Amino acid sequence: MSLHEIWVLLGFLVMIAFFLALDLGVFNKKDHEPGFKESLGFTIIWVSLALIFWGLIYLFGDWIHGPFDLSTSAGMAEFKKVVAEYGPPLNFDHFDPETILHKYRKGLGLEFITGYVIEYSLSIDNIFVILMIFYSFGVEKTYYHRVLFWGIIGAVMMRFIFIFISSALIHHFEWVLYLFGILLVFTGGKMFLDRNKEKKIDTSKHPVIKFLSRYFAIDKGYKGRRFFIRKQGKIYLTSLFVVLMVIEFSDVIFAVDSVPAIFSITKDPFIVYFSNIFAIIGLRSLFFLLMNVVERFRYLKIGLSVLLVFIGIKMLIHDYIPIPTIYSLLIILSILLISIFASLLIPVKEKTE
Repeated sequence: MSLHEIWVLLGFLVMIAFFLALDLGVFNKKDHEPGFKESLGFTIIWVSLALIFWGLIYLFGDWIHGPFDLSTSAGMAEFKKVVAEYGPPLNFDHFDPETILHKYRKGLGLEFITGYVIEYSLSIDNIFVILMIFYSFGVEKTYYHRVLFWGIIGAVMMRFIFIFISSALIHHFEWVLYLFGILLVFTGGKMFLDRNKEKKIDTSKHPVIKFLSRYFAIDKGYKGRRFFIRKQGKIYLTSLFVVLMVIEFSDVIFAVDSVPAIFSITKDPFIVYFSNIFAIIGLRSLFFLLMNVVERFRYLKIGLSVLLVFIGIKMLIHDYIPIPTIYSLLIILSILLISIFASLLIPVKEKTE
């Protein structure tokens, strides 16, 4: 990673930190359960910010790894090296430098928005899991937002590690993409087969709880919004912190599916990370928007399983039948829209006794 790329990454993280500071320090100072209108408003804001960032990549995307002076042989050589390593694929033979840069920025923008759609749609499945965790541990709805906020802080750091390690592995061992493809096909198939199974969390046997109970003192019960308390000179973890750690653990498991899915679109770890983080920071408002109606989207599990299988197959055949990013985006959107409209339009069959 070059010094310029480090500065780009730091600038991005400062921007995200500013957004989150506004969220917690200005708009959500008091613990409360966001209503439908508030959740819808914030969902629109987060999606709009992602679209604005897409526009910035479309206009200035070459600044992520550059800027490049294509009028010089050295600048063109450096640019070709970046394109060869990360993509998107370009034809250098029939276009002038300005046209090549425009196509490069356009390609990066398309990769970003496709990755964002993939991560955002798969996040809906994560909402099922998070809701189940909250219900299983009996968390008051007032504190959902606080737990999700700090969960996102952890996810921003964990995704950075996972994405850039995965990128390094792909760079040195391209066959890792085939492993990712097999994993996604398997996960999609399993999601389809298990779609009607009722999942439960055993709060006494969860690996996170076993680990925390072994190495830390835990005060059973909730102490308001606090994650830690002091009793008799000793620091105790509260149940709210335990729930936070369980959600962080579930996000790591979730990332094993979602991150490889975006690597099917681009090999550029910056684009993968940017699209991931914008989807993640919008997860909280989406959670509150959908948590009371998520069960209505009964065909969504089928849609997401088909999406994962498609992406997995795309990764497995990319050397033989490459699928352009624009077609991937259209297919992904079609799968999601069909599953959503099918859920809303097809009536639920009444169970016969």
